[in-house]
Amino acid sequence: MIIKEESTDVATPNGAMRIHRFRPAAGGPYPGLILFSEIYQVTGPIQRTARRLASHGYIVAVPEVYHEFEPAGCALSYDKDGTDKGNRYKVEKELASYDADARAAIAHLLSLPQCNGRLGSIGICLGGHLSFRCAMNPEILAAACLYATDIHKRGLGKGMRDDSLERIGELKGEMLMIWGRQDPHVPQEGRDAVYRAMTKAGVVFTWHEFNAQHAFIRDEGPRYDAELADICYAMALETFGRRLQGGFLDAPAEAAPPAGSLKLG
Repeated sequence: MIIKEESTDVATPNGAMRIHRFRPAAGGPYPGLILFSEIYQVTGPIQRTARRLASHGYIVAVPEVYHEFEPAGCALSYDKDGTDKGNRYKVEKELASYDADARAAIAHLLSLPQCNGRLGSIGICLGGHLSFRCAMNPEILAAACLYATDIHKRGLGKGMRDDSLERIGELKGEMLMIWGRQDPHVPQEGRDAVYRAMTKAGVVFTWHEFNAQHAFIRDEGPRYDAELADICYAMALETFGRRLQGGFLDAPAEAAPPAGSLKLG
């Protein structure tokens, strides 16, 4: 499939935010996906992820999560300076600004004539947490969260006291949660806290834990695991295909599948 790449700046309460868009060049309409990046913004690995998703028949919108701090088009480097900046911005940005960005990205996709209005979200690391929060919007029918950081310790945004755990009941779409067991950023007790909260809230979700380090999806650096990355992308595409492309109809309440999932890995 031929992919078209473009960008546009959209308004948010905290200034213009650049959205990088990857979509099939032909026809449509297609479902839309919001891809939330790591702390480094729209790097080469994130662009390759966006192209991969778009080639399966999605319009993929990738917002620059730190538009308040860096000029449009900036990607931080995968080194100490870039990591320090990204982690600093993560807790300097207002929590409400993250949520406003998600709403702006949703509105942008819905405004496109090539989009059929069926939306999902996916995110990696910081972006996994942002995808989690984005899924609290009713327009999001399915979300994938890959080793989402800080949910368990309420550490997102200025003041480091986010309310993601308390708002889990707002997740109405299907959730795909993917973790690395050897990820020091989300230890076992943290993963267990998120699992219990999602189960208690009656969220429909699938949960997978792999023997892998943090950043095992990123195809750059020593922790990349290509085989596990392929499995994770396949699971995400299966979820999105069923919910966004397959004409999915929710089962009647009496026939709905039980909430929760089996841990694998």
